[in-house]
Amino acid sequence: MAVRLQDHVSVTKVEGGSVILDERSGRYWQINSSAGTALDALLGGGDAEAAAEALVRRYEVDSAQARADVKALLSALRSASLVEERTEA
Repeated sequence: MAVRLQDHVSVTKVEGGSVILDERSGRYWQINSSAGTALDALLGGGDAEAAAEALVRRYEVDSAQARADVKALLSALRSASLVEERTEA
């Protein structure tokens, strides 16, 4: 399932990855370029499998590892209340 950023969250690309900012709390997280690739796929409407496929294509990693990495990323983003499930309008 695709996700979207919470309204109070922004993402900025930086050298080597991205920075995610929770504008309510002022907390931020820096993610590396592979996590940024996965996040871009998820925010672009792709599901976890599409995000894993994007990692396999770009970084030539094992598909099982890519799926595990995307699962961990989604878990961390949800735990921090940075994303929510995307609902189609």
